Amino acid sequence: MAVKKRSIFEEVGQGAKAPVPQGGSIDRGQGGARRGIRLWLMALFVLVMAMIVVGGLTRLTDSGLSITEWRPVTGAVPPLNEAEWTAEFEKYRQSPQYRLMNAGMSMAEFQRIYWWEWGHRQLGRVIGLVWALGFLGFLVARKMPRGWWPRLLALGVLGGIQGGIGWWMVASGLEGDRVAVASTRLAVHLSLAFIILGMIAWQALLLGRTEAELFQARRQREGRLYGMTTVLIVVTFLQVVLGALVAGIDAGRGFPTWPDMNGTFLPADMLYVPGVETDWRNPAWWLGLLQNPGFVQFLHRMAGYALVALGLVFWIFGRRSKHRATRGAFDLLALALLAQVALGVGTVLSAAEWQVAIAHQVGAVVIWVLILHARHLAHYPRVGSIRKGTL
Repeated sequence: MAVKKRSIFEEVGQGAKAPVPQGGSIDRGQGGARRGIRLWLMALFVLVMAMIVVGGLTRLTDSGLSITEWRPVTGAVPPLNEAEWTAEFEKYRQSPQYRLMNAGMSMAEFQRIYWWEWGHRQLGRVIGLVWALGFLGFLVARKMPRGWWPRLLALGVLGGIQGGIGWWMVASGLEGDRVAVASTRLAVHLSLAFIILGMIAWQALLLGRTEAELFQARRQREGRLYGMTTVLIVVTFLQVVLGALVAGIDAGRGFPTWPDMNGTFLPADMLYVPGVETDWRNPAWWLGLLQNPGFVQFLHRMAGYALVALGLVFWIFGRRSKHRATRGAFDLLALALLAQVALGVGTVLSAAEWQVAIAHQVGAVVIWVLILHARHLAHYPRVGSIRKGTL
């Protein structure tokens, strides 16, 4: 057998196939359809944000009590003929809101508020359907990144709980002599909506990069900025709760002046609770204060000032970040906070006119997401480069 001659100048390994680079073990077998899941989460985000806006409009138009039954499945079909409309209207006429506030309402006026509430509930059903189809689809196709199914399942579970809380809220307005839902239950309902929205946004941000990229980015973590955004999340959440309490008792319409509250810094009777003696040790008095328009709007204003002050102080620290993307995130957050102040003042001066009030509510959503974005970049910075001019 002839032996092939080899050159003494032949490189070691010459003629052999170059090995194909292999990914690190951190991404092996757990990438999943990250882009597809992220798009699905973004669709859910848009739907939940729309749900918050429609919910706000339903509240501002006093439409939330127009449907007096909770039928998660059959309620998806609205009245289709005159007889069904008459039956639905008759149920509403038994409610305290009709008897005490809307007596003599025409069928056309009832239909107007009915469609607002029906649309709000229908949007909730659409969100549930989009979540279920996406979750089951990715799960069956085995396209979920490893370890992600519990957190995506949690979104669906919280969505189901939110539906139950929605009815619990509505039911509070169908009892006794109430003409609106309980403000405390409204606050629970809106707070959970913000929690769900925040979870969706955070997961979408994580899916924007691979596990390996996130692992590398975390080495540059800016702990101080991360802690500051944690403080902002807590204060913002408190402000959302207070905003819901204000909306629940129409406190935004009682003091249409700024920076004072009808001529004074402290509103008159802000510590007064009808039928309850002022006593710091009495829980009934504390609960009663949540129904005092002056008290809740005063707290809402003070928490707003605190949030803006903290946000601007933290913005100064954020500007010192060595990462351009992080600095930009804090810039956007500072601008949004200032815009929200203007919208808040506009809401007060217009006595909560619906267009301004809804813009103020959307502003709260924007701030919530921008805080999460800044928090994400503090935890997983996008490292820039001198060559690309991204430092």
